[in-house]
Amino acid sequence: MTTYIMRRLLLLPLIMLGVTLIVFSMQQLLGPLKLLSTYVDPNTYAKLSDQDKIALMEQYGLTDPWPVRYGKWIGNLFKGDLGWSVVGKEPVIDALLHRFPYTVELALYALFPIIGVGIWFGVTAAVHHNSFIDQVIRIFALIGWSLPDFVWAILVLLIFYIGLGWFPPGNLSLWADEIVKSATFNNYTHLLTIDALLNGRIDIFWDALRHIIGPIIAISWLWWANLLRITRSSMLEVLRRDYIRTARSKGLPEKLVINKHARRNALIPVVTTAGQMVIGLLAGVVIVEMVFVRTGLGSFAATAAQQLDYASIMGVLLFTSFILIVGNLIIDVSYAFIDPRIRLG
Repeated sequence: MTTYIMRRLLLLPLIMLGVTLIVFSMQQLLGPLKLLSTYVDPNTYAKLSDQDKIALMEQYGLTDPWPVRYGKWIGNLFKGDLGWSVVGKEPVIDALLHRFPYTVELALYALFPIIGVGIWFGVTAAVHHNSFIDQVIRIFALIGWSLPDFVWAILVLLIFYIGLGWFPPGNLSLWADEIVKSATFNNYTHLLTIDALLNGRIDIFWDALRHIIGPIIAISWLWWANLLRITRSSMLEVLRRDYIRTARSKGLPEKLVINKHARRNALIPVVTTAGQMVIGLLAGVVIVEMVFVRTGLGSFAATAAQQLDYASIMGVLLFTSFILIVGNLIIDVSYAFIDPRIRLG
């Protein structure tokens, strides 16, 4: 196990190097003038003369040979210099770090209900195969899987905000946002609900929670549908195995057979799906964040694409690639803990 983890960790820099080569190659398709706009504040860029632009291109090495430019770009990358974000009106690295906590908070709150409910539905449907309960759960999954996420997000907004007035869009109400941005409020983790509790502001905690429940509902149904379908299929396959029949023939209680022998062995494909779900949540749920006006990583990436903010787009690409690579490593390692039969030598 240790050898496998170390080998995978040693491969991470090589994989990230490959990602940087792809991203850098994509940047070079823009041309020197377009690339210059990613290094300079838009207001400053608009006032530059042609001679100033040429001088700046030489200063940033945009006219140098490809290997030299790549070396300088990697050097800037290690310094945290990803260029200037037009959308964020600040350096790209700062824009990413300021918005990522909102996506992390949404992912953390959505993670446990999605995985818990999805697996429970899937196991329940498999255990009651072809019964009324199974049919209801399958219809539930079919509707969730067939309904586009943006349609479901809009429906949640219409029902729970416009109709009932319960879960408003955005990150916070105006009064709470002013307090959070004031000098009297300490941002320890940059996660609104946690910082509110650490500051002793229960009112801000409840306000932040009200704003995050709507997006969680919108995200959950789609992932519930996907997770329960995979769990159900995997459980049905395991329940037909010989060792399950043997366990039942020995007189073991059905609850013990399901929970100890069947469910654990059925979790391998479920872990893969759940892991990819976590990666997707951390990378930013674009549609949901856009519909609910949350200033997370997903909405930032979408706005950057709309405004052709090249530096921000490339920054998000690098950032999410890193999340994807690390997330897949965690998924692979988790297999051995779930199923001891797997050997990662």
